[in-house]
Order: sequence, then structure tokens, then C-alpha cells
Amino acid sequence: MSNYKYKLSSIKAFAFDVDGVFTDGTVLATDSGDLLRCHNAKDGFAVRMAILNDYPVAIITGGSSNSIINRFKLVGIEREDIYLGSHYKIPDFLDFCDRHKIRPDEVLFMGDDIPDIGILKECGLATCPADAVNEVKEICEYISSYPGGKGCVRDVIEQVLKIQERWSANPEAYSG
Repeated sequence: MSNYKYKLSSIKAFAFDVDGVFTDGTVLATDSGDLLRCHNAKDGFAVRMAILNDYPVAIITGGSSNSIINRFKLVGIEREDIYLGSHYKIPDFLDFCDRHKIRPDEVLFMGDDIPDIGILKECGLATCPADAVNEVKEICEYISSYPGGKGCVRDVIEQVLKIQERWSANPEAYSG
């Protein structure tokens, strides 16, 4: 793991996997086939803060439930930045970069498992939760002290916004 802190100031966008990053990886299946996930409100708030500070945010996940769309639209992520059913994730990552006119090396990505390795090798800052699989931890420049679903997303967003002096403890700054 290298010293990642110098890269924080060059981050212009964020991209995240869902299961194992925004959640602890548990997925509950109902009799009707719906898949239920538990999200951390602090992670959601941090995403909202990033969006209000004009950072594009992408969700790139192998999941395909409408609940994923609903959750992330609620915090302000644009529908076209939510990529569902993404098993080979690089094309979706590059589409996100292209649409927002940002280079891959300007994006912080957080993933936790094997399908995320391609993006982790392409992005500007490869990050993962504390409980990511070993293959992911081996290539990440930053491993959060928080596990998936327990604040790891907030951790990385807060670090970027603070180093770029865009983090505010004023509640009025986030009422937009």
C-alpha cells in the first residue's frame, strides 16, 4: 500500500460497487424475488455531500434490483450514473468517465471483491473496505478502517472533501 494522501487532491469523481461497500454484503431474498440490502445513512449523507459539491458519483454493480436505483436516486445520483448488472465493469467505468469528461486517473473507486479488480487497476485511487477480499486489498492504495456497510464510503469521501477544503460542518451547506 503506497501513500495515497497525495492523490486525494486530484480526485474529481467517485465510483463505488454496492454489495460489500455500501452494505455488509448481506442480501435478503423475499418470496417475491426482491433483494433487500441494508445501507448506512452516514455513507448516504457523504454521497449527498459529494454531489452537492459537484463531484460526479457512479454506482457500478453486478446487482440489478430496482431498490438499488431507488436508494441512490434518493441521495442524488443521476440515473445514468447507476450501472446495474455490471459484471465486467471497465466499460461502464469508462462510460462514466467519458460522459463527465474526466480521466480515469481522476476517479476514486471503492470495491471489495474480484469483479472490482479491473476498475481498481484503472482508476486514480484504488480503495476498499476493511473486509474486502485479499486479492482486492493487495492492489488497493488505501484500505479503510471501516468494513463494508459501516462507514467506509463516508471515510473516503470525507478525506477527499477535507483535503480539497470542500467539507463543511455547517448543516445549511447540505440543504440543497
